[in-house]
Amino acid sequence: MRLTFRFTSSTNGLIMASDTISTLNYFLPPSDGSRPYNRVYADSTTGKPTRNWIDDPHDMQVGDVRGKEELYKLDNAGFQYGREAAKHTSFLNDDEIEREYYPESIDLIKRVTGASKIVIFDHTIRRRRPGEIDNHNPQKRQPVSRVHVDQTPTASTGRVHRHLPPTEAPSLLRRRFQIINLWRPISHAAVDWPLALCDFRSVDFEKDLVPVAHVYADREGETFGVKYNPNHQWKYMKAMTPEEYVLIKW
Repeated sequence: MRLTFRFTSSTNGLIMASDTISTLNYFLPPSDGSRPYNRVYADSTTGKPTRNWIDDPHDMQVGDVRGKEELYKLDNAGFQYGREAAKHTSFLNDDEIEREYYPESIDLIKRVTGASKIVIFDHTIRRRRPGEIDNHNPQKRQPVSRVHVDQTPTASTGRVHRHLPPTEAPSLLRRRFQIINLWRPISHAAVDWPLALCDFRSVDFEKDLVPVAHVYADREGETFGVKYNPNHQWKYMKAMTPEEYVLIKW
């Protein structure tokens, strides 16, 4: 199994024009050497901070891949662009999304990757709302403003146990599996807050990535914090439309 990673960038609300310079919020580990954590649902009565690490902003060049997107594939860069309009277009009701968008997403990913079995374990709808705070309310999720990796290898194995029957998980884990994110704009072109992706070939797996405990109210997951590396090669597709998508391999 080879995992590659989604890194999401902040553009400070600026319209990006082709290749551009953008401020990316990297990860700076705790100075005392303690295990980094991020409390997704912090209990205000405990007084514990929501996280024990800080942002490390750096200006990075982000290259526009439009017109040369065929150079970037799941098996080299870790992401792959395509064009196919979704049949489901409202993205307002979770039940409708699961009933209508999940099956067409499974079909799309199967055709692109050749996977024999796909299990969708969640979805997130993010809408840019200037001035509002993202407090992890599922109905008010905003674009993520930090460089991050959604799953570590440990967390990926945990996802198989969490979302598949106990009778299936052990045998599936003996075979090759991937976690893939399907991302697309849902109502208009992604101009104000486009998605930036880091080419996996520019990542130093051993030095750049730090496991971070992702603490929920009822369980604990694990993400990677990403330390600054001037060699990172950042890419995006200018003004992606709802008819376009990108697959991202974790």
